[in-house]
Amino acid sequence: MIYAIDKVNWPESFPEKPETTVEVTNSHEWLFLKWHVRGEQLRAVTTEDQGPVWEDSCVEFFCQVPGEKYYCNFETNCIGAMVGSRRKGRSEDVQPFSAEEMGLIERKCTFPREAFEEKEGMFEWEVEFQIPLDLIFRDSKPVFPQVLRVNFYKCADKTKKPHYVSWQPIQLPTPNFHCPEFFGEIVLE
Repeated sequence: MIYAIDKVNWPESFPEKPETTVEVTNSHEWLFLKWHVRGEQLRAVTTEDQGPVWEDSCVEFFCQVPGEKYYCNFETNCIGAMVGSRRKGRSEDVQPFSAEEMGLIERKCTFPREAFEEKEGMFEWEVEFQIPLDLIFRDSKPVFPQVLRVNFYKCADKTKKPHYVSWQPIQLPTPNFHCPEFFGEIVLE
């Protein structure tokens, strides 16, 4: 299934909306996400996992198994550096994935993992990543649920035109993606 990330939640402060879609498929062991972005800015300063990738040209996937207290966040810049954790909230009970767990997430990007400052122009790029379902469904084994609560995001905090776009609308006064109450549902096959 392909989802459009097109909700501009704070249009007066952050009106920018890069064209962004994500295609989601799964097997019995993996969740596959393929992002396509077209926008005016491109920035990739962070090259290491668990660094501030949200400051760069970044796409994000947050997910929660229905009924669980924790959710997972996977945030990836345009060169494949990623943040990943399990958490109860933005700063509540955050459990970053280990280097070994991050190494299990396969990634493929349009650009090599080399840092660069912001470039201006029109850019198209893709990021693909494959997440082992064991990372997401850690508390749900041995049965994986068919429904997953999620939201998809496109952001770039430190570009000249910062933006915070989502798949499902977020009804808060200021940007915050760490809000499972605004997740939608997708069905895994």
